[in-house]
Amino acid sequence: MEKVIITLRRAGADDAWCDRLRTEVAADLLALDLPGVAINVRDAAVRDAVMTLTTLDPPVAALVTLWTQQHYGVAVREALGRLADEAEQVAAYLVTESAPLPPPPTVPGQRSDGLANVALLRRPAGLDEATWRHRWLIDHTPVAIETQATFGYVQNPVVRALTPDAPVIAAIVEELFPAAAVSDLHAIFGAADDDDLQDRMRRMLESTSAFGADRDIDTVPTSRYVFRSPFVGATTSG
Repeated sequence: MEKVIITLRRAGADDAWCDRLRTEVAADLLALDLPGVAINVRDAAVRDAVMTLTTLDPPVAALVTLWTQQHYGVAVREALGRLADEAEQVAAYLVTESAPLPPPPTVPGQRSDGLANVALLRRPAGLDEATWRHRWLIDHTPVAIETQATFGYVQNPVVRALTPDAPVIAAIVEELFPAAAVSDLHAIFGAADDDDLQDRMRRMLESTSAFGADRDIDTVPTSRYVFRSPFVGATTSG
């Protein structure tokens, strides 16, 4: 099983476009018989989230996740062709998947609880890959879990880009936060008070700066829809 994450960049993406992705486009993708399909859209429920950071222009307005037996197969190629009709720029990445906090199962096609924040990480030029991975995966993972109110945390190191001219991204991180995290820093960090918030933010910044995730990063607030899951015990398409 392989995982492909596709970013869709579009200026001025509105809710009508987001709705089309999770209805018409989702139906077309499901018809390809892929083992797993999920779509994240930056819609009205999350569009103004306080944790938003953007370096790409046009920005990432949605992400599509496909689980497949062959990242080079016909189904993925057809999916990319379909998505090209919906965005100004489409970039696909083959990733590996680690889930320190597996997202809870959801009803197929229904919005997942809370805020799904997706971060696009880049490795600093002065940091070799082995050191970067150790600082991120080994050193940072427990800090991220301890200092934030996440109830789902998935790490996707990028193996390689699958589309021409795809922006260079080293990893894609998916985090699920309570709905209040859209507008409340205390809810993001699970802080009891202002002092606790400052302490958690300090620890988080110290940890992210060690592997360059305190700069040159995109964080995309989204609503998450899982239409089909390939995992035993998780949701299926029925």
